[in-house]
Amino acid sequence: MNIVNEARSLLKANIREYGMYIALFVIMLTFSILTDGLFMSSRNISNLIDATGYIAVLAVGMTLVIVIRHIDLSVGFASGFLGAIAAILLTQAGAPVYLTIPIILVLGVGIGLINGFLVAQVGIPAFVATLAGMLFFRGALLQVTEKTGTIIIKNDHFNAIGNGFIPAIAKVHGMNLLSLIIGGLIIAAYIFGELSKRRNKLKYKFEVISKSMFSIKLVFVSFIIAYITWILANYNGFSWTVIIVLIVVAIYHVLTTSTVLGRHIYAVGSNPEAANLSGISVKKITYFVFASMGLLTGLSGILFTARLQSATTTAGTLFELDAIAAAFVGGVSAAGGVGKVTGSIIGAIVMSSLSNGMNLMGVGISYQYMIRGLVLAAAVIFDVATRKKRG
Repeated sequence: MNIVNEARSLLKANIREYGMYIALFVIMLTFSILTDGLFMSSRNISNLIDATGYIAVLAVGMTLVIVIRHIDLSVGFASGFLGAIAAILLTQAGAPVYLTIPIILVLGVGIGLINGFLVAQVGIPAFVATLAGMLFFRGALLQVTEKTGTIIIKNDHFNAIGNGFIPAIAKVHGMNLLSLIIGGLIIAAYIFGELSKRRNKLKYKFEVISKSMFSIKLVFVSFIIAYITWILANYNGFSWTVIIVLIVVAIYHVLTTSTVLGRHIYAVGSNPEAANLSGISVKKITYFVFASMGLLTGLSGILFTARLQSATTTAGTLFELDAIAAAFVGGVSAAGGVGKVTGSIIGAIVMSSLSNGMNLMGVGISYQYMIRGLVLAAAVIFDVATRKKRG
């Protein structure tokens, strides 16, 4: 009974963080029942996660932008434009993949720094500065693709980034062995990280949950990771898109939770004036966050272009809104200072699951947009309500 009461108290105290996981579980269970198990099939889950990759990467960057109380509307068409530049480099300039990818990422950082300069140095509101960028890159994308309309990429190595899977090494009962090993390593890393975090809290006499509750949490999360690994290993295993997203999430999770820079980012988001007075350079943090967003915009463009195996005139349409929606649904506060990159990834999967499930059920596109809009509105209402309760 004590465990039940503790679980109830823990859920109540961390409703913002756990609410999205509960929502994802309910969505997946509902669609699995309504589609007679088709939603949770290995092929569909694999395609769902791969299709979420380019938005998930943008959502990670957008999380930090919103945390410091800004927004970036340019990322959609900037992503499409950078993807088109990658296609031109590969098909017309004959550049190899190992050279094309760094060039695109550097260009992305440059775009981010320009946004950062306009916001931090010139003082233009981020909404206006990035809206201008959105219009500019929309035109730039049309300009570079106007002759052919679509630039077909026939480079197998590049296309594998969006469509390929990691090698199996061997098959165990028809399952991808390497994917099973990676899944096991992820579980081990998660358990090690949680144990280290708990030890540090106890060392400094911070409050922690009971051993029983902590053990239940470890087992539950490990089971979820193992189950998803098992589903993917039964198909083609982990895709390169999934590996890239996992690396991005791991880097940004460590950056935001275990570094001085991460603490400064959240300090700026919580109270820019106080952060400035305490010696934190708000301008430098703004530059860094927008440069980071630009880097991930370039990566998103690479993932999307590789998945389509081509660059199109419509690439990047609504990417920025999907990334913003994923961040808010994932628990990022509209008031700034609150939000986790892991939550935004869950938010991206929630939004993709809604679209995927409704597509499998044959729901019209008009209803899909309305339902997704209601989900986003509910997430922001929830954020406002929880902030009022804490205040």
